[in-house]
Amino acid sequence: MLKQRRMAAEQVAAALFEAEAAIDAAITKAAFLTGMMPSLRTQAGASALIGQGAVEHASQAILSLTEARRAMVETHQELSIVQEQIGLGAVTLSGDTGQTKPPPMFASQERTSRRALRTVQAA
Repeated sequence: MLKQRRMAAEQVAAALFEAEAAIDAAITKAAFLTGMMPSLRTQAGASALIGQGAVEHASQAILSLTEARRAMVETHQELSIVQEQIGLGAVTLSGDTGQTKPPPMFASQERTSRRALRTVQAA
């Protein structure tokens, strides 16, 4: 039974990591497009009015993608709870991609900054 749960969890993890990467790639590409349009308009010597609608729509697409990313992050958090519930809390899932879960961002920096803090006594 544990083997089946782990296999199912690995498949879900692979799909999750793939979906997260796809959203991140889409945000990157949309941001590149959005940033490129004003630069090319300037290079072409066109009025600031030219392409304004396209820039606004591309910016809206970025906002929508970041909302999708937030939903995927929340999905990831919920799946972490499910992982605990099915008895796989101590298992690192890599999915079929061979990737391991990345370490938390800024974790080492947080530990370093906490050590660097000292209590200041009143004079």
